[in-house]
Amino acid sequence: MLSKVQLRLQFLVLLWGFTGLFGKLVTISALPMVWFRMSIAAFVIFIYLKLKKQQIKVSSKHLIQLLLIGGIVGLHWFTFYQSIKVSNVAIALSTLSLGALFTSIIEPILFKRKVVISEILLSLVVSGCVIWIFKASPEYKLGIIYGVICSFLSALFSVLNSTFKEQVKPANITFYEMIGGFLTINILMIVFQPDTFSEVINVGWANFMWLALLAIVFTAFAQIEFVNLYKYFSPYTILLNVNLEPIYGIILASIVFGESEKMTPVFYIATGIMILSIIVNGIIKNKFPQFNK
Repeated sequence: MLSKVQLRLQFLVLLWGFTGLFGKLVTISALPMVWFRMSIAAFVIFIYLKLKKQQIKVSSKHLIQLLLIGGIVGLHWFTFYQSIKVSNVAIALSTLSLGALFTSIIEPILFKRKVVISEILLSLVVSGCVIWIFKASPEYKLGIIYGVICSFLSALFSVLNSTFKEQVKPANITFYEMIGGFLTINILMIVFQPDTFSEVINVGWANFMWLALLAIVFTAFAQIEFVNLYKYFSPYTILLNVNLEPIYGIILASIVFGESEKMTPVFYIATGIMILSIIVNGIIKNKFPQFNK
């Protein structure tokens, strides 16, 4: 049987699986969605830091870096929900699996390390699966494109966040990144979609309640819980479990939304191969360190 702490980890991954559903439950556009998610989450994390009496201030250098990374996070969430708006939850979640592919490309460039052979093989498998999905679901082309961009941005901010290590506390990282993302989304709305500010003002109670739930439980709480679980698990174990997010999300979306989330058998086979290959790659790299060279 799973221990209490293992159940907490699975519950956290399940929470992340739910986040895609909000793309359909909330009826406003993607940019205003992210505007609410980041602003409410920043406020809640600020209260959390105050209650815990944690130092909020960071150095000027770290502040600028975190705000910029937060902008990437904001763009990541925008492209994620935009992918759902123009296609469906299943497409957006399946393309998230590309994160491992992009990480294998970004890490060697930023950290100036050698490319790992197993990562090249993983890249080929994942790329082939995405092409397979693309050909099998041409009607979702735009959603797949947004999803691929979303996955790249996810890998980028994850790698950039890893450079901080012990320099800044995780809760502070999240707080300033939420602010940076909020500022970025405001700029995008002003420049490209000024009309969407009317959606912010006239959000409606039903949408606001969904957005508050998304920001408080599925963003602020989930991030704090994510940080706490590092006391009990290695980063490898946590990240391996996070790969289950698309599976949970696709199943949940199918249950909640029914027919609109049903895809072709090819989609499920390709997605399954992608996720399985990522998990197997992680296990091999953990068990056989020589494959990391």
